[in-house]
Amino acid sequence: MKRLALLLTLSISTLSHAWTIEGVGDYKFDKLSDSAYVMHGPLGEPNKQNQGFMNNPGIIIGAHGVIVIDPGGTYQVGQQVINEIKKITDKPIVAAFNTHVHGDHWLGNQAVLEQYPNVKIYAHSQMIAEAKDGEGEFWTGLIERLTEGASKGTIATYPTDATSHLQIINVGSEQFKIHNPTTKAHTTTDIMIEHVGSKTLFLGDNDMVHRLGGFGGTSDMHSNIKVLNYATNLNLNHYVPGHGPSGDAEHAVKPYLGYLLILQDEARKGYEEDLADYEIKPFADKRLAEYRDWHGYDAQLGRHINKMLLEIESLDL
Repeated sequence: MKRLALLLTLSISTLSHAWTIEGVGDYKFDKLSDSAYVMHGPLGEPNKQNQGFMNNPGIIIGAHGVIVIDPGGTYQVGQQVINEIKKITDKPIVAAFNTHVHGDHWLGNQAVLEQYPNVKIYAHSQMIAEAKDGEGEFWTGLIERLTEGASKGTIATYPTDATSHLQIINVGSEQFKIHNPTTKAHTTTDIMIEHVGSKTLFLGDNDMVHRLGGFGGTSDMHSNIKVLNYATNLNLNHYVPGHGPSGDAEHAVKPYLGYLLILQDEARKGYEEDLADYEIKPFADKRLAEYRDWHGYDAQLGRHINKMLLEIESLDL
């Protein structure tokens, strides 16, 4: 009986440290180092089942408070992220960072500022401008439609402080360094946030693992390759992609970099042979066998080849 009681206690304790989304999974903060944690979200698109949660919120726990990176894509998700933080520490949230303008990463700001109204939220100046100029409303509406109303009540709540490349930001005991070495990569609004103490880099959607997302009109695949090489050359201990598992550079950066390099190589060869994107696709697919189980592969491969081919044509002109 004592053994049974102990097992039940351990089971309840474990469950108490996880946010359960029925039919999707259990989500809690995974420890990367003494101070850095990440909640690895689902890999799918925002939908009713996942309640609009799909990114990788991160936290740094400092001596006097918590710093949040990308608190999620809805007000409700932001609340759950904060609930999970409170299971780890009773320290308040004292600052936040947003990696880029796509709402699945930052609409949780609303929940952060509701509970901690004096928090500064740092982001690229272009992200702040675009979010205020319509992207915020676009993303709140899109996610509410995709989740069939599960995100209702989410209000676009904007970052407060603009950053610059190589800027050092001190938040209490913790130091951060901002990296945006190109004018555009995944978007024109990207920043990567280095936590100096734990040698951790939060890359946003410049990097993904086990998931392939879209490249929008402001993106640049060639620049994205440069950014991933730049990130790798920082020689840090931990790399946190916008989606998918964290790890060292070998496991958390080079897989996506390898995917983009294969696309670049095949698109360049196809361009030289005057092939269309659909003619290039079988050659690329053959070399990308290890990526076929990544979420979005079938939907995105053709689009990615088209985008890469257009960029190569533009560079040649």
